Amino acid sequence: MKCRHCRAELTLPLIDLGSAPPSNAYLTKLTLRRPEKWFPLKVLVCESCWLVQAESYSRAAELFNEEYAYFSSFSEQWLKHAQHYVDTVVARFGLTIDSQVIEVASNDGYLLQFVKQRGIPCLGIEPTASTSSAARIKGIETIEEFFGVELAGRLAGQGFKADLMVANNVLAHTPDINDFSAGFILLLKPWGVVTFEFPHLMKLIEQNQFDTIYHEHFSYFSFTAIMQIFSRNGLSVLDVEEINTHGGSLRVFAQRMDTGKHAVSENVSNLLDKERVAGMNNAYYYKGFQENADKVKNDFVAFLIKAKQEGKTVAGYGAAAKGNTLLNYAGIRPDLLPFVVDRNPAKQGKYLPGSRIPIFDESRLRDAQPDYVVILPWNLKEEVMRQLDYINAWGGKFVTAVPVLKCGYN
Repeated sequence: MKCRHCRAELTLPLIDLGSAPPSNAYLTKLTLRRPEKWFPLKVLVCESCWLVQAESYSRAAELFNEEYAYFSSFSEQWLKHAQHYVDTVVARFGLTIDSQVIEVASNDGYLLQFVKQRGIPCLGIEPTASTSSAARIKGIETIEEFFGVELAGRLAGQGFKADLMVANNVLAHTPDINDFSAGFILLLKPWGVVTFEFPHLMKLIEQNQFDTIYHEHFSYFSFTAIMQIFSRNGLSVLDVEEINTHGGSLRVFAQRMDTGKHAVSENVSNLLDKERVAGMNNAYYYKGFQENADKVKNDFVAFLIKAKQEGKTVAGYGAAAKGNTLLNYAGIRPDLLPFVVDRNPAKQGKYLPGSRIPIFDESRLRDAQPDYVVILPWNLKEEVMRQLDYINAWGGKFVTAVPVLKCGYN
């Protein structure tokens, strides 16, 4: 396999999670009777540009199809994050009703709704029909296509030019990272800014977040790798912030390399130095990740078996993609985890891919009153624990498996 950015040959492994179906390919009662497509899930490191990337076995169009069931607006924490972001960038870059905001991977309008509330013209670009439809119901104009140079050029030809472009948690989902990155300079005004948010590879490795690896994520980014990718494709980085979302992410601010006038923050050199000191430009840094993941898997399986032997009942909360990675890598099936609950109606009544564990609405949790509730989207642990604090009434306890197994707290 060759690096999807610099085309160097890849030989350094990061982790091998065996095989699994796509993490958002939820099953219905009909598809439950059919075989699933399983793909290898192996991640390699490029020792030339240090881009970490999964072997590609499936096309983006197969993963982000009309049945895509991830809706950003079901997390109160994420909505607050989006609203705060809008408040911040409007003030920082002086956006007004004469400005134009374009978001790539706009999902169900979770962020652009706050732009629209301010009277600022906005446009969403989102390839999945389910979430695009939800955004349009909110009154947000949405183009239902994948973003890249071709679409960006077409929109620019129609007169679209952005003061601000937004691309949250989409870089990892793009198989052609160069084509995707190059599209932004075609739609930005000369002084325009684009911001990207994505999980920081440093946090993924140092906090053992292996469950964020799944087929919908083609790449995993250090700041070092992002700087090289953007520079090659006409973008220069002007600032970077470390933020807490998704277990530790980066928010990168970039501008057109040819016309951008914004001053470069010292945060850029500081973070590059931080990664260099940590050893992220050295193959040794990536050793041992497999063993850490295996320990989580083994500890989680042992917990579920012990709970069953002791007659304890266990349920899961959150039909999240990261949870599907954990469950399939650990080989968990309904005999050890009988059901999960989720707030998203698009997932209720379906089954988790691979494990085929049924998904119910939250009322099932109140009826069953399990002894343990496993929070699969551990990055939302505090929000979930507040939401489900009623399990204390029957002595229920919360469990998280990543980064290390923690059980029996409330």
